[in-house]
Amino acid sequence: MSAIYNQENVWKEFEIAKAADIKLSKKKLDFDKENDIHKNRIKFCKEHAELKKQSPKSYETGLRINFDNLLKAYESPNPRDYFYMSVFGKTYEEKMAEQEEEADIDEKKSK
Repeated sequence: MSAIYNQENVWKEFEIAKAADIKLSKKKLDFDKENDIHKNRIKFCKEHAELKKQSPKSYETGLRINFDNLLKAYESPNPRDYFYMSVFGKTYEEKMAEQEEEADIDEKKSK
């Protein structure tokens, strides 16, 4: 059996799940809608995590997506903060405040 999933088609499938989640949201702003409901993204991660365990050859060699970790992130109370904490050690809000502060310092230096 040859691989049926490569990075491109996994990404396309994820985008479909994300769009379905956004459509379910009642929030007004796109930014808020994107981080409101994660039902379809959780389902996507669960299905791929299971398939990758049962049939690893279904995925292209070298495809390095950890569906279990993605699932853990999307099942957390705030997936965006989960991602930011795992990469930057800060919540999204803390990282944005830090970047704003750095931009202000750079602006003052350039004057």
